[in-house]
Formats: sequence, C-alpha cells, structure tokens
Amino acid sequence: MKDLRRVLLLPGWLNSDPEHWQSLWEQKFGYERVEQADWDWPRRGDWMARLDEVLLADERPAVLVAHSLGCQLVASWAEHSKHGHRVSGALLVAPPDTEAADMPPQLHNWRPIRRQRLPFPSIAVISSDDPFCAFERGAQMAANWGCRLVAAGPLGHLNTASKLGDWPAGQALLAGLLE
Repeated sequence: MKDLRRVLLLPGWLNSDPEHWQSLWEQKFGYERVEQADWDWPRRGDWMARLDEVLLADERPAVLVAHSLGCQLVASWAEHSKHGHRVSGALLVAPPDTEAADMPPQLHNWRPIRRQRLPFPSIAVISSDDPFCAFERGAQMAANWGCRLVAAGPLGHLNTASKLGDWPAGQALLAGLLE
C-alpha cells in the first residue's frame, strides 16, 4: 500500500545543488522540494510563511526532510505555526549554528536559534566535523528539539562535498519515520 503522506524537502541556504542527496531523492523518489523566493538572502519569516503555504495546499500529512538551514526553518516554523498537526515527522540533517560568530551576514536574521521541543517525532543527523556546527552544539539543538540523535561520524556538512550520493543511510532513517 502506498504511503499517503508526502515528503517535503527543505534545502538550506543557497538551495541544494543537482548532486546533493536531496536533489537525488527528488529525482529518484518524486519528493517535493519546497521552493523559496530567495535562496541567497533567506528571511526566516518568509521561509516560514512559504512552508505554511505548501503544507496548507495539500490535505495529506507531511514528513519534513531538512538540510542545513532547513533544520532551523523546521524549528522556527514549529514554534510559531498553528499547523504543526500537518507534520507527522522530521529528518533534520546538519543543522547549522546560526549563532556562531563566523556565520555569514545573510544568516544573521536566523538568530536566535529556536530551541522549543518539536511537536512531532524527529531525528537529527549530525556530523563530527561539520564546518558549520560543532558536534556538541548540534547535539544540544537536537536535545532541545526532542530529536533522536544520529551521530554520522566525520562526514562534513552532509552535502555534495561529503560524497553521499543518494545517501542510503539517510533513506533508511526516513523509512523509519514513515513506518
């Protein structure tokens, strides 16, 4: 029987390039990418409103698959939206530390990091050598959000440079959320 939920891909800052695992999942599995109006200068409120818009356009519950800034989007959206019941789970991959001193100015409006517990089951996948977030900071975000933490080992930012291909390990984590 086909799963009635839809999978929404939430890329991070600058979107996911064609070789990124999110793009490969979109091509291979037909998951839906949530397109943002501005990938270069992301405004938290605009991205949250867009996620609400996409969720309200379809009655089916969704599973969110976020990478990088997409993880911060999920946390911010969940804290403010009245539509959390439309999400049945989230896979959060490589959340960045937007409070870090060396974060690019384009991401400063993503401060402070939202830390409220998510109202749906979630898994956070964090690398031990992510250049955009120390493992300890990522683990603390995961704990605040109520996520099951998966330590990915030294895989950088879990993006195209990490050479994950279509990332079978991530597919397995998503399958667990869909069960």
